[in-house]
Amino acid sequence: MGPLIPQGIITGDWDFVIALLLGIAFGFILEASGFSSSRNITGAFYGYNFVVLRVFFTAVLVAMIGLLYFDYMGWIAMDMLYILPTYLTPMILGSIIMGFGFVLGGFCPGTSYTAIAIGKIDAMVFTGGLFLGIFMFSEAFPFFSDFYYSDNLGNITISEMLGVSNEVFTFILVVVGLAAFWGTWIIEKRVRKNINPYKFD
Repeated sequence: MGPLIPQGIITGDWDFVIALLLGIAFGFILEASGFSSSRNITGAFYGYNFVVLRVFFTAVLVAMIGLLYFDYMGWIAMDMLYILPTYLTPMILGSIIMGFGFVLGGFCPGTSYTAIAIGKIDAMVFTGGLFLGIFMFSEAFPFFSDFYYSDNLGNITISEMLGVSNEVFTFILVVVGLAAFWGTWIIEKRVRKNINPYKFD
């Protein structure tokens, strides 16, 4: 059955409509999960709040298990799903830069817009820096374009890189996720003993 547009079940004219509806739903979920607060987001780096890890890990696991189930039931053609090409070294460097931005600014691009929607000034400043960074990156891109496209591994998944099936990798990630949930709960419990309970209200 799916994906719908590549198989001609619905036309490509629905692209932006679907993107708009998903964007609204995603933004609502981010706000409902507390992701409009920079304190909640940076809490993962300081050990007092791992809501970011748990919410995103849960989303990843639900999506992975859902895709496997849909594939098993014949509701989606996995070989037709688009997979971003992997540029290993540039992506590793990019993730490090992203991590620093996360800690320093308290937002990622998506959560900053969620916070702007409810009028948070720090998110507006962060987004101003985001656009400045995009402009500087675009202007300087010709100088490091070769590095940007280096270490191209093609359209490969992590399970393919590890040489295991999607089912095995999903099972491994579920175990890792459960361990992470339990471990972060223990860390939060210990750290919050020494924190003023009214400090992060």
